[in-house]
Amino acid sequence: MTRETRVMAGRPIEARADSEMPVLAGYAAVFDQQTDIGGMFREQIKRGAFAEALKRDDIHAVINHNYDRVIGRARAGTLRLAEDDHGLRVEITPPATQDARDLIENIRAGNIDEMSFQFDMEGGRQVWDETGPSPLRTIERIGTLWEVSIVPRGAYPTTEIGLRSLADHRRAAAQSGYGIRRARLRMRLDLARLGQEG
Repeated sequence: MTRETRVMAGRPIEARADSEMPVLAGYAAVFDQQTDIGGMFREQIKRGAFAEALKRDDIHAVINHNYDRVIGRARAGTLRLAEDDHGLRVEITPPATQDARDLIENIRAGNIDEMSFQFDMEGGRQVWDETGPSPLRTIERIGTLWEVSIVPRGAYPTTEIGLRSLADHRRAAAQSGYGIRRARLRMRLDLARLGQEG
């Protein structure tokens, strides 16, 4: 099982209310917006891609993809996720830990303002379109949603995993095309034999 990580910039996370431990709110993913993945392919996520995972998976909220710095969990009710018209909406009620306090101060100062999510596609559904300037991957349903993360910089640390997905798609497409060609050749040979026998 291969995990992929995506960072969403441009819709900053916010610390709501002026209490010591405010609710953190933002979007970990945005729907129907094409994103460049390392200059190798484009990707977009369709609305509903997270629906099954949200009902099934016990998702964590962490700082910078570090499971030593957990700030929320779906099962505990301290992480709340929902799809809306814009994307995957996240609300976190962080604990009164030093990590969380430092994070909130960095968010208030504007030093950290992005969100990310980690997922895999095992059992999911995706479509590749090779007709544009670069391949376009449309994620219709993710496999597992492992975590959402508050991060300092928009980067794609597992782009090579996405590239493996592209390679797998192209390999499957090539095999499918080869299988169709073989089937057509067999049909022509069978028809030729039938003509000889008749």
